[in-house]
Amino acid sequence: MDNYSIRLPNRFDFSYHKTFNQEVEALVAKTGIKEIQLDFSQVNYLDSSALGMLVLLSKKNEKGVGAKLIIKGAHGSALEILEIAKMTKLYAFI
Repeated sequence: MDNYSIRLPNRFDFSYHKTFNQEVEALVAKTGIKEIQLDFSQVNYLDSSALGMLVLLSKKNEKGVGAKLIIKGAHGSALEILEIAKMTKLYAFI
């Protein structure tokens, strides 16, 4: 498996924390992943816990997976928040 994609919900906040962590743990257990895409196309709202989850994924990726991290389809206020939070330093945007 070369690519892995996580489709995020309309509200990317603490209520998604458990699901996101389960996805990340499953991901860390896999091998051969070259690219991890986070699909932000449906996200209209995110909060500080969502930003924390993104940082957590980045740190776990650095320690084990080593894949290219991509945020795909971010738009509107979600994109602005990601840019203000400097997620462009951790993730490529497409």
